[in-house]
Amino acid sequence: MEETDAEMSPADTAGRTGVVENHDVGALPSDVDVHTETLAHEEEAAGMPQLNLETFPNQIFWLVIALVAIYLILSRIALPRIAAVLAERNGTITNDIAAAEELKLRASEAEEAYKQALADARSEAQKISADTRAEIQADLDEAIAAADADIAEKTAESQRRIGEIRDQAAADVEVVAKDVAQAIVEAFGQDADDAAVNGAVDAEMGSRTA
Repeated sequence: MEETDAEMSPADTAGRTGVVENHDVGALPSDVDVHTETLAHEEEAAGMPQLNLETFPNQIFWLVIALVAIYLILSRIALPRIAAVLAERNGTITNDIAAAEELKLRASEAEEAYKQALADARSEAQKISADTRAEIQADLDEAIAAADADIAEKTAESQRRIGEIRDQAAADVEVVAKDVAQAIVEAFGQDADDAAVNGAVDAEMGSRTA
């Protein structure tokens, strides 16, 4: 409840009257400026809250708590997960490198095996070709020998037949010659002596054969 003018002391009444009188005379703006300057000086004296020495213990306490909390979070949660991820990644990289090395080794072994198989195949092909040529040459030599023998046999048979034909032809020619000579003698009106005709023909044939 507000105090009435009767209940107020003379000092309060005089002070309020003085304030009113000062207000009436234009003294209130100067009081406001003085109050504003006072607040400004107090703020300048106080400075930044972080640099206030009275709050240093409280700030240090909460700073320690924050650092401990950050350390616990990092050491118990963040760092183990990061270490696990890095270890897993390193393990994966190591396994991939080992697998790549193994594949490279297998590829090298496969290449060496291919080269060896190719060399063996070439050697086997050359051996088969040489054996085939040798077999073909043997068969060819055998066939040539058989052909030569057959030709020689047929040549001998042909020569024998030719000799027989020649002998037969010579005999036939001798007979024909004797018959012709006897016919010629008879054609001239003379008696043909078989012995004389045969002797003359034999003598002529012998001279021609010699």
